[in-house]
Amino acid sequence: MERSSTSDTASEKPNPSHHSTGAVQMRIKNANSHHDRLSQSKSMILSENVKVAEPVVEKEGYLLKAKIADGGKKLRKNWSTSWIVLTGRKMEFYKESKQPALANLKPGYKPECVDLCGARIEWTSEKSSRKNVFQITTVSGNEFLLQSDIDFLILDWFHAIKNAIDRLPKEQRITSRNLEFKLRRSSSIELLNNLDTESKEPKPEHRKSLIFRLNYSASDTNDRNRVKSRLKKFISRRPSLKTLQEKGLIKDQIFGSHLHLVCEHEKSTVPQFVRLCIKAVESRGLDVDGIYRVSGNLATIQKLRFVVNQEEKLNLDDSQWEDIHVVTGALKMFFRELPEPLFPYCFFEQFVEAIKIQDNATRIKSIRSLVKKLPQPNYDTMKILFEHLQKIAAKESVNLMSTQSLGIVFGPTLLRPEKETGNMAVHMLYQNQIVELMLSEYSKIFGSEED
Repeated sequence: MERSSTSDTASEKPNPSHHSTGAVQMRIKNANSHHDRLSQSKSMILSENVKVAEPVVEKEGYLLKAKIADGGKKLRKNWSTSWIVLTGRKMEFYKESKQPALANLKPGYKPECVDLCGARIEWTSEKSSRKNVFQITTVSGNEFLLQSDIDFLILDWFHAIKNAIDRLPKEQRITSRNLEFKLRRSSSIELLNNLDTESKEPKPEHRKSLIFRLNYSASDTNDRNRVKSRLKKFISRRPSLKTLQEKGLIKDQIFGSHLHLVCEHEKSTVPQFVRLCIKAVESRGLDVDGIYRVSGNLATIQKLRFVVNQEEKLNLDDSQWEDIHVVTGALKMFFRELPEPLFPYCFFEQFVEAIKIQDNATRIKSIRSLVKKLPQPNYDTMKILFEHLQKIAAKESVNLMSTQSLGIVFGPTLLRPEKETGNMAVHMLYQNQIVELMLSEYSKIFGSEED
């Protein structure tokens, strides 16, 4: 009995090792919970006290600003003075406020922001007649012009913005070609991604759609290949331009054709269209103010151009061509669209050298010699045109078109270099002088040797 009671007593006695283990676990739990409460308290204190750092302003000041594109859509250029703030990643434009921070507090006021990541900056002289202009183009297709008359100021701004852009990561632009490629491959790539992420066994509700899309993608590819094959066969079998002209499906063009080809087709040395225009102007346009200088309606000129190219007979006395400026505009367009000008390219430098001669008699003789060397269609057309323009200049008191004015109008149209160089302004001056001299000395240049 004693032995059993002793064992019972022993069994009721707490195990010291078990007790110590439980105590340790309780202490650790309490410590952890205390640590959690402490960390929560610290985080609450930090969240209340620590403020998010504002971006550092690298530069700010006044510049003239014009937004010329929004998302790729061109806008009308409108210059305005803006207070510009440059930070690490963006620029902000404020409406003439010396304290943009205060302007920000106004209800509903939001400055225009420009994200510089992936943007381009470059000097430009084509977008504005102002000096010291540079352009910023963003990835989203927005374009801005910034300008200042103060050289060192605009230069400082340019370098500051360029340095800010260079520090930012380059974002890849989605060009139209990349977009087209992505659209073409989107279906197959999306299907592959679905197969990878949804494991080998896609969900039952997706099986039908996946099968349909796979079949659609395959049929779409087959259709494209079939269209390509048909296009190749069509292009290889298409008739030549000469064959179409012989069948009368395509008529010989007057505008944009070489002068000698037009003359060969008409079996003459002066295009019939040129004769008709000159006759119309001399019958009802010699006394018109600004004849050949004033532009006609471009849509009507293009309509006349189309009629000339499509029909053999043309009546310039028709009421739709009653505006004489339409006739003169079409005649200038004819000479302007010649693949090789009335003064052939190979003669350009020779005429320029001739007009530089100081002695007037020698200059006229040199010009006359060059004119006599021109191909017959060029010479005959030039002679009838300059004779007509001389009649225009004779009415200068009425139409206000002097030989100098006619030289300015017709110089670049009749005479131009084959390749434009940096001397465009100088060439234009010589072009005008050549036409003016040939009008003033028409009888000496185009007359017979005895004259």
